[in-house]
Amino acid sequence: MDIIIAGAGRVGFNLARTLSIGHNVTVIDRNAEALQRLQESLDILPLHGDIEDPLTYKKLIDKEADLFIAVTDIDEANLISTMIADDTIKVERKFIRLRNSFFAKSSIREKLGIDKAIFPIELTSKTIETLLEYPKANNVKTFRYTDFKLISVRATAITEPITLEEQELKKSLAIVGIERDKRFFIPGEPVIEPGDLVYLFGKESDIRTLCNTLESEAPRSISRCVIFGAGDLGIEIAKILIDNGKEVKLVDKDIDRCEIADEKLEGEAIAISCKYGTSPLFEEEGLENADMMIAATDNDEYNIIKCLEAREHGIGKVISINNEMEYYNLMHSLGIVVVRGPKTSAYNAILESIYAGGVVMERKFCGGKATIFLRKIFPGSKLIGKRIKPPKIKANAEAFFIRDNTLLPLKEPIEAQEDDIFVTFAEESMAPSLKVWIYGL
Repeated sequence: MDIIIAGAGRVGFNLARTLSIGHNVTVIDRNAEALQRLQESLDILPLHGDIEDPLTYKKLIDKEADLFIAVTDIDEANLISTMIADDTIKVERKFIRLRNSFFAKSSIREKLGIDKAIFPIELTSKTIETLLEYPKANNVKTFRYTDFKLISVRATAITEPITLEEQELKKSLAIVGIERDKRFFIPGEPVIEPGDLVYLFGKESDIRTLCNTLESEAPRSISRCVIFGAGDLGIEIAKILIDNGKEVKLVDKDIDRCEIADEKLEGEAIAISCKYGTSPLFEEEGLENADMMIAATDNDEYNIIKCLEAREHGIGKVISINNEMEYYNLMHSLGIVVVRGPKTSAYNAILESIYAGGVVMERKFCGGKATIFLRKIFPGSKLIGKRIKPPKIKANAEAFFIRDNTLLPLKEPIEAQEDDIFVTFAEESMAPSLKVWIYGL
């Protein structure tokens, strides 16, 4: 594909790095240094200029692009660049990143012919909401074609290794990944050891049962919540928690942000200023009585510190909003739940949207260390009745098929039936070959 990315910040850089492999990528930005760094490390075409200036697009006039992606931090710039690009370039699809939730409810996207609008703050907040339903889980992923879920949980309740056979859950779910001693792997014969972060795929009810068996530190239910960070993200998370009937306290160093948060939340949350430090607040304001703490500032290091403080004060579930994946292993080793921050959410959501139009659904998990490929056999598919051979897997991957709401390992050739779902889990080293297999069915 020919892809144009407006914005060379963190989201734009990561998209360019991923999409430049196999696609022709042009990146537009007025920051010459950012473009130079991109060009030095990636095979892309840099275009220096203001994305809001029509003259910037002069070199692209009469050209065609399969996809235009506007991903700066400024909504207005992204909207204007999309309008200009649509007027000067023949663009097949347009994606845009937006912060203001107003645009989610307005008709502006339709009027501008935008195919996909990504709201990263909303995505991160919705992830927090999902964890309210699964207090024992570290992460929950749902899929379009099946009710089966991918849920990760920390094995804190066991003192010796266990297997799924011992839990009599072999036919309803599978262990598709384990993170142990900062190393992720997909086990052939899975044995869960104490302290493992286990990735489970299968029926929700059975996963929930196993989560209760494996995890002992997180609360069984969540009522009281503390949020560090009263910026846009903290306020959006607070709104969702309040809508779910939770008691919320919002903490921030900036008293002005606290006042803004109090106004936007209409007094339904307690906003606390911590200008002179937060440590005494755990006792003075009763923060230590919370069931869950979310560190939602835009500083990843500060978020980690707040989570460690919360754990020291006995809060059972601590969540750090994370935009820098280099901290992923560190946080997991410290028992901190990691939720994708707005920048990381934008990057992943855009990639998933790019591939969503095809027959195969592609998702990342475990901080990008592994990939899920999922393909459903729809009515009228040419694959119905075809003999499907399993992929050639030696290690670092697993293949399954779902039939009649049952998860089965794909070890031998089978005859595909209508509504079958083929799903593979692969470490990044194996992902390219699994991708070729599932697309080539």
